[in-house]
Amino acid sequence: MQKIVISLFSLFIFSTTIHAQLSSFEFGVKAGGTFGKIDGESFKQGYNFGVNAGFFAYIGSNKVGVQPEVLFNQTKTTVEDDKVSPGDVLNQGAKGHLNYLSIPILLRYNVVNILSLQAGPQFGILMNKNNNLVQNGRDAFKGGDFAIDLGVQLNLNKLKVYGRYNIGLSNISDVTSSDKWTNQQFQVGIGFRLL
Repeated sequence: MQKIVISLFSLFIFSTTIHAQLSSFEFGVKAGGTFGKIDGESFKQGYNFGVNAGFFAYIGSNKVGVQPEVLFNQTKTTVEDDKVSPGDVLNQGAKGHLNYLSIPILLRYNVVNILSLQAGPQFGILMNKNNNLVQNGRDAFKGGDFAIDLGVQLNLNKLKVYGRYNIGLSNISDVTSSDKWTNQQFQVGIGFRLL
């Protein structure tokens, strides 16, 4: 959590220091669908539909810059019955969702005015523990997540249409005897530039 606060503060200082020198600044809202799964031995492998919504900014030139975002991001999952032993902390057949406050900090490269490529780290803070997935109310998920985002965005004047893939790098399992669990997500949606 402290690393996230320091990263956001550094980004804010950076953006306010160079704002006067830059030729492009944007701020807006965005929302869309998330097709996500938790990769791990105990979970069904299919992607489940969730939502993402939040705010974005762009600080840079007309060619390259930084696009920080703050998003509500949801991952839904189902525990496979045949992969869970009776003594496991996961409930057999349980369905649930993990709600994250996601903070991607993306490098945005404008290939042409209408098309941008995006890549960068994403920090996630788990907002719920979703105890219906676990027995006896024990916490099975860590409070944070780290991923790499790769995506494209169409820039249609004030309208933005985006698609990206989030590759989970950190183990979100807080169960010592479990295998590694990682978030994997496809996101699609639209954004609207307010400034």
